[in-house]
Amino acid sequence: MIAPEDLDALKQAKKLLEHPGLASRITSVIGMPIEKGLARLPSSWTRQIGTLTQAALMRATNAALYTLGDQPGRKPSNRWHQLGVAVSGGVGGFFGLGAIAIELPVSTTIMLRSVADIARSHGESINDEGTRRACIEVFALGGKTTQDDSAESGYFAVRAALAQSVTEAGKYIAEKGLAEQGAPLMVKLVAKVAKRFGVQVTEKAAAQAIPAIGAAGGAAINTLFINHFQDMARGHFTVRRLERQYGVDVVREAYEALRV
Repeated sequence: MIAPEDLDALKQAKKLLEHPGLASRITSVIGMPIEKGLARLPSSWTRQIGTLTQAALMRATNAALYTLGDQPGRKPSNRWHQLGVAVSGGVGGFFGLGAIAIELPVSTTIMLRSVADIARSHGESINDEGTRRACIEVFALGGKTTQDDSAESGYFAVRAALAQSVTEAGKYIAEKGLAEQGAPLMVKLVAKVAKRFGVQVTEKAAAQAIPAIGAAGGAAINTLFINHFQDMARGHFTVRRLERQYGVDVVREAYEALRV
């Protein structure tokens, strides 16, 4: 039986995790449908997005997760991270779409550091490989790929798909007898997450492709970008905290029964 205050926390987590996606947030700020920006993206963008997002996530993993101190329970520095991402977005907005390849690794690193900071505030240890993988998982949440149907885009469905990819990698490692288990598992997870993260990156690029967005618009879009993933992180690590307390099955059943 989940305590009333924890059930309230779970309800708030579900509100965050099932929140309308990044595209609707951007549309409300730029004042026009995101489709107009998507139409302006160069034809080469689709081919480049996979490589770009995977490289940004992998660089961010090494720069953020393995350099952050392990202080579970510490209050996160959300505003400082928001400011850092806004500044990088302002630079990207000033120089236009071509700057995303340079700006994205910077903003992704800051966002991943913010996600890890939120994980710590929920009692997670950044030294734990499971926590590090959970931080990466956040970038797969709240974005629907073209291969998804409604049953595959829910929070627990995404987690299950990511867990399966890591399990398959683990089996391969066990069969091949590789010594360094953590790194190959993380690479496999990053590759899987990058496909979903690319959806949000494309939406961000589409907004920045609209003429006259400029530095101020780029900063605003990047602020929405990090706010989205901070919300996903707060929801994700609330669920994980409750799972540690009550068990995975109990929390999932309660989550799915909630109406938000």
